[in-house]
Amino acid sequence: MRGIFLFLLALALILAPPAALLAQEFNFQSEAQLLMDAGSGGILYENNIHKKLYPASVTKIMTMLLAMEALEAGKVALTEMIPVSERASGMGGSQLFLSPGDRISFEDLMIGIGVGSANDGAIAMAEFLAGSVEAFVDQMNEKAAALGMANTNFVNPHGLHDGNHYTTAYDIALMSLELLKYPKIHQWLTIWMDEQFLKDKIRKSGGVYLSNSNRLVRYYEGGDGLKTGFTAEAGNCIAGTAKRGHTRLLTVIMKAPGRTALFDEARTLLDWGFANFTSVPVVKKGEVVGSVAVDKGSLEKVDLLAARDFSLLVKKGKKQQEPERVLEVPRRLPAPFTAADTVGFLVVKSKEGEELGRVSLVPATGVKQASVAVFFRRMVHRWLRLGSGLKY
Repeated sequence: MRGIFLFLLALALILAPPAALLAQEFNFQSEAQLLMDAGSGGILYENNIHKKLYPASVTKIMTMLLAMEALEAGKVALTEMIPVSERASGMGGSQLFLSPGDRISFEDLMIGIGVGSANDGAIAMAEFLAGSVEAFVDQMNEKAAALGMANTNFVNPHGLHDGNHYTTAYDIALMSLELLKYPKIHQWLTIWMDEQFLKDKIRKSGGVYLSNSNRLVRYYEGGDGLKTGFTAEAGNCIAGTAKRGHTRLLTVIMKAPGRTALFDEARTLLDWGFANFTSVPVVKKGEVVGSVAVDKGSLEKVDLLAARDFSLLVKKGKKQQEPERVLEVPRRLPAPFTAADTVGFLVVKSKEGEELGRVSLVPATGVKQASVAVFFRRMVHRWLRLGSGLKY
């Protein structure tokens, strides 16, 4: 019986997930914790990451994500002036003290939302981008569903408490990874303090005292984002990022009992991750990885670009093997298509053939369907080329 017991104990230890073993070592006080490698999306540590909890102002990650997508799509410009409504100016909690009729640039509003956690700014952005807060919330939930955030429901763009407004540490990580695709975010979210933010730009002519609540951006090596949050019901929350060398780590802490515990736990996870793992870049966003022929298009061939950065996470001290890169693309792409269309995948595999990850591929440019004149010119060119190769 003693032998059977020891065998079962050993088996349990072998099969137990690393996170379960590490949870005892860390002895965290918060409700949920996650550590993820941003380059590969691999989870290094997890505890209660699928438990539904209140996110407080970490909600604004999704608000900023939709705003950045609108910016990338050309629906708004950095300098575009965004009006402030009565509804926006009347929001409580953390705010920029905006007045009805104020107009703020998109960039300043993003800084206010991200650094100052401005609830009034979040409402103003939502109304501007979607026409109403309610329509914007619908977009938030649609985006959450598209990202696979299966345990999330948003009811507002700012995170003030509502019993039906919830998410999980894992879902926060998913939307955080999307926001990390926009480098401009780090420029804004690492602003530590501005004592005269919006001076002479709003009716409150003296400006607003802007102070970043994310201690990681000032007191942690490589810290550069993303967002903190607090309500009585949510406790203290953070989605925090840091980058050292090629390695970027993302940590999510939810419902910590105080700010000291929040940042202690975030630093502990980040320290552990950087001490034990390193990222090896495989492909960079925008890198040309191949080309493909175009069928009936205005161009006969188009380059294929990686849609995002991708790296492999390696345990420090472990021998690294060069991964294989395999293109999964059709022999010919039928026109028309746009530069935003996914047309194939770069599959990263180990030497043994195990799939380690995949990256969407997009065309370097959109291609329209060729006109009759283009078809005729190509046909003549081929005839001439064929004729020049004949011998008499």
